Amino acid sequence: MPKTEADLMAFFAELGIITSTKRHPPLYTVADSQALRGEIEGGHTKNLFLKDKKDNFFLVTVGEDAVVDLKQIHQVIGAASRVSFGKPEMLMELLGVTPGAVTVFGVINDTANRVKLVLDKDLMEHAVINGHPLTNEATTSIAAVDLIRFVEATGHDAAILKVSA
Repeated sequence: MPKTEADLMAFFAELGIITSTKRHPPLYTVADSQALRGEIEGGHTKNLFLKDKKDNFFLVTVGEDAVVDLKQIHQVIGAASRVSFGKPEMLMELLGVTPGAVTVFGVINDTANRVKLVLDKDLMEHAVINGHPLTNEATTSIAAVDLIRFVEATGHDAAILKVSA
């Protein structure tokens, strides 16, 4: 069973990471979430769950307004070939979330370390990063330095690369 929002919050507490979470109606797109601007400060994320032809999986987290060239990104993230979007079944199996709730925090569910996480350099220039806490009915704010600590505590590398145009 994938970890829940409560499990995620308990993990943050174990790490001594302070976050804040704001509840809201379900948000499925960046456009939906932009209605909250002004209420939640910091960098807001857009997440791309990608796979290459050798079934290597990637979670690319960028700023909500970032433009990503999907025809060229494979060269930046180290994919074996051009990438496509991963199927919803694999998203659930690997990150424990559904489309519309994809989040950097999903790496907590990737215990086999099958997903390579890539954080966009521009996004990481924000002091605070915002993402869904495994549900699209809330937004959790975390300090960028604490996001790195969280990622590393899940056993993943926090690859910070320039992926946005």
